[in-house]
Amino acid sequence: MSFAHAGMNFAQAQETPPANEPAAPHGKVLFSRDQDSPEVEKKAKAPVAETVVEVSDAERTSLTFTSYDLDVHLTPAESKLAVHARFGVKNTGKAPLTRLVFQISSALSWESFTGQTAGRVVPLSFTQHAIDTDADHTGKATEAVVALPQPLEPGATLALTGFYSGEVVQSAERLERIGAPLDQAANADWDQIGAERTALRGFGNVLWYPTAAAPVFLGDGAKLFQSVGLNKLRQAEATVHMRLTVEYVGDAPDAAFFCGRREQLVKVSENQNLPVAESPGVATAEFSERPLGFRTLSLFITDRAGTVTDNSLISAVTDHYDALPSYGAASTKVQPLLAEWLGAGPLRLLNILDHEGQPFEDDALLVVPMRAATPEVLAPSLVHSLSHAWFGSSHVWLDEGVAQFASLLWIEQAQGREAAVKQLQQEANTLALVEPGPSSGSPVASSANPSAGTSSSSSASSSDSDAGQSLILASDEVYYGTKAAAVLWMLRSVVGDDALKRALEAYRTDKMDSDRKEFQRVLERSAKRDLAWFFDDWVYRDRGLPDLSIANVTPRALDKIGDKGKGFLVSVEVKNDGDAAAEVPVTVRSGTLTSTQRLRIPGRSSASTRVVFEGTPDEVIVNDGTVPEVTASIHTKQIVAH
Repeated sequence: MSFAHAGMNFAQAQETPPANEPAAPHGKVLFSRDQDSPEVEKKAKAPVAETVVEVSDAERTSLTFTSYDLDVHLTPAESKLAVHARFGVKNTGKAPLTRLVFQISSALSWESFTGQTAGRVVPLSFTQHAIDTDADHTGKATEAVVALPQPLEPGATLALTGFYSGEVVQSAERLERIGAPLDQAANADWDQIGAERTALRGFGNVLWYPTAAAPVFLGDGAKLFQSVGLNKLRQAEATVHMRLTVEYVGDAPDAAFFCGRREQLVKVSENQNLPVAESPGVATAEFSERPLGFRTLSLFITDRAGTVTDNSLISAVTDHYDALPSYGAASTKVQPLLAEWLGAGPLRLLNILDHEGQPFEDDALLVVPMRAATPEVLAPSLVHSLSHAWFGSSHVWLDEGVAQFASLLWIEQAQGREAAVKQLQQEANTLALVEPGPSSGSPVASSANPSAGTSSSSSASSSDSDAGQSLILASDEVYYGTKAAAVLWMLRSVVGDDALKRALEAYRTDKMDSDRKEFQRVLERSAKRDLAWFFDDWVYRDRGLPDLSIANVTPRALDKIGDKGKGFLVSVEVKNDGDAAAEVPVTVRSGTLTSTQRLRIPGRSSASTRVVFEGTPDEVIVNDGTVPEVTASIHTKQIVAH
């Protein structure tokens, strides 16, 4: 399958721009440096090629992007990219910056920079050089060091404009240099602009837009993936706007997907006197300004309209038409579960782009190889992807956590509760490896102010596993995916299925998720319970995991239980040596007979409950595997009843 058409498949430095600054052009854009560039930009100094400048990682990581306004011109037949980029940056470091450092792919070159100073647009001098980094598929980046007329103070912002261009072809150099087989490298690094397809996944794969980050490498543990997560987190509140121009020959491309959003490409000009196969043309699309969210800037071009499944849940661009009925049947199979938990119908279509290689997902956009298979085989993966079509949040712990929670619900429905809990426990084992251990005095292992801005609080979510990550500032998938799904499963136990269902549907409909505490309030209204204790320990702060043990079990015989026969009153004391509070089931059992009470144990404390049991009890069970702990999440103790 091809991703594109027949000719090209798949003020002062601290001041913000003045209010009277001309607005960015909208509408039809054909992108010409000579015609569109301000005169001052044409006169900007040319860079000193390959002048190597010493740059510190502190300088590279002190910048947070606050906005992207991109004019992008693609010539896929020649693999060419040219970009007029307006972008805003903020100094989130601790020291003034006398220069700014920006990176793009080593396949691209910077041409000019301008900035706002004293209400005027002025050229900025810069040098550029190559640096080694695996944030780009070539294993290198072109780094520009831009001189400022005066320092950018901590907390200050600056608006800049930059031009850059070059050719983006498929490259697996970063993987080849660490010894990856060529076929595996090509399967992982498939980003390119070309006649066969145009697919750009962004930071961590190909730097087709300006970025600023310290160099990271695939051979250095998980640092590359941590850098990708932190980059997403730091820039989640940035706004993005793009005008796209695509040159083509022959049939026009159909649509563009930018940051998961689809826009139809509109033909602007064609030579009507030439045969269609030879006729050159230009197609454009514009993506309105929106918050970026927890994602990289990705761009895909498709050659044809997607085929919509009969149930109107999926739109797929594929040559494997024999696979479409299977995907339609699988989505119909999981539809009742999603409708029950997330709302009657999806908010949007799930768009699937059929492509060989490592899968890629951005909300309701899925890039994956499509093949015919039974609905039973396809359903487990589709329930996750379709969840993004049903539910969305700007907070990644909800956006991704709900999708993984839905996958657990599917396992429960298809294989039974025991299978779902087993899967939950397996994932919790991974979480236990990275969560901070119990503190030795301070009850908070890692905290963050829920009302603080993401960019200013990004330091609270470091890559240091000893510190942990609060869910609202999580950058590692083990937190915003694995832990988030466990948190939602625990909330299900705390408030009940019906209350959680109502809250998830109300939240996804209200769209009031700019406030990080909104989901808590929606759930509290639905459950009619105060849940501050839970959200404080599990969402807004990372207090690690509970560490439970059965401290004492005391059975006392009862001659009569109500109007029934003899039994026992079993007192159970549970100790929590961890910092996070836990609410767990405490079950007294004898054979198949059970009696259960729920018990909340604060961190660094103990709590007791009494369970009335008909008959003679044999054992007590604390936790049932649904609350992740430091070690085991099921505790048993035999009862000696007299």
